[in-house]
Amino acid sequence: MSRALSTRTRTTVHKRPEGIGAILHRFVVGIMIIPMLAGSCSHMDENALSQEAHHLFNQGHYRSALDRYAQIFENHPAVADRVLFEMGVIHAYPQNVHKDYRKALECFQQVVREYPDSEYRHDSQMMILQIQNVIIKKEKLAAQQAALERLRQAVASKTDEIARLEETVAALEEKVFAVRMEPADNVLIEKQARRLTLLAKGEVIKTYAIALGGNPVGPKERAGDNKTPEGVYFIASRNGNSSYHLSLQISYPNEQDKMRARERGVHPGGDIMIHGIKNGFSPVGALHAEKDWTQGCIAVTNQEMEEIYKLVPNGTRVEITP
Repeated sequence: MSRALSTRTRTTVHKRPEGIGAILHRFVVGIMIIPMLAGSCSHMDENALSQEAHHLFNQGHYRSALDRYAQIFENHPAVADRVLFEMGVIHAYPQNVHKDYRKALECFQQVVREYPDSEYRHDSQMMILQIQNVIIKKEKLAAQQAALERLRQAVASKTDEIARLEETVAALEEKVFAVRMEPADNVLIEKQARRLTLLAKGEVIKTYAIALGGNPVGPKERAGDNKTPEGVYFIASRNGNSSYHLSLQISYPNEQDKMRARERGVHPGGDIMIHGIKNGFSPVGALHAEKDWTQGCIAVTNQEMEEIYKLVPNGTRVEITP
């Protein structure tokens, strides 16, 4: 940068506080202005190198520009304060992908320390304050990011630990279930909870998530209403070749259901089953239970239906609650 630039910036610096970006912009304008060559031969080499350094800066070749400034600094001590100042600007320049605030700080501090009478001393002091603020903010941000990453790692570790515990519990449940093969004597179907529970002698064998009829609220009243019954029934029969991957027929309608239908003058309907997923759609798996999709039956996954089919003999009591 030319000395004329320093005089211009000196007249504006006290108007109001500026951020480092605005300050650097003013200084960079000077780098874009190629200095006038001095008339004497003693300055020819320095001016030529300055022009080359400024040209490299304008082209975005910041490392090469710094190399040229280093040559000027070594061979032309009379302009060392200006060279240090301009090197500091390049080290801190926002578009420099290799910017290094600490190297910039060293350049400006050297101007203040070694050149007390330099016209770049005041601007260097201003840049030192700005860069120190930037470094403090970056260090705080880095510390916060590091703390956040530690928290993320801790959460991930806990998540993995929980997943391992869940797998262990599931494996133990499977072992217990495999050992306990006594048949169920009661099937409890809770419509509101969307849950089917197998019990034996009052103890829970296993529970399953279920899907109900598409119109699940209230007891079944007639054929085609897509409601799941409510009441006490029993397993009337079983079908190993069901189009819904095994099925256990529930003894709907019972006497109360028939009486209610007669009073309304409607047919009570029938064919209420506990069954798996329709053949050909088994990949849907447990997702089936996210929506009530049957015509009044109680649906589970195919794997669950195979377990229920083995553990629930014909005649088993079935209670369906609202």
